[in-house]
Amino acid sequence: MQTHAVPVETTVHAQHRARERGIPPLVIDWLLKFGETEWDHRGAQVKFFTRKSRRRIDQAVGTQITRRMHEFLDSYAVVTLDGALITCGHRYKRIHRQ
Repeated sequence: MQTHAVPVETTVHAQHRARERGIPPLVIDWLLKFGETEWDHRGAQVKFFTRKSRRRIDQAVGTQITRRMHEFLDSYAVVTLDGALITCGHRYKRIHRQ
């Protein structure tokens, strides 16, 4: 199944960080479409994957593709309230949810 990219404004900083950290555009697209959202308490949202969001990806694109991309499913993205992607990276710590 083909997924279409979510139109989002991406800062130059976010483009550099994605490239430096080896996060493919497909994973950023998945974060924006399927990722859970938590406020960062600084005026932005953090998007990340949970078991529930990974299941939604499985249903949308297939289990085989998700398994091949498993190394990237620890990624996160920070998005402003108006939808601009600020930065992205790999999670090494748990995101505390309220």
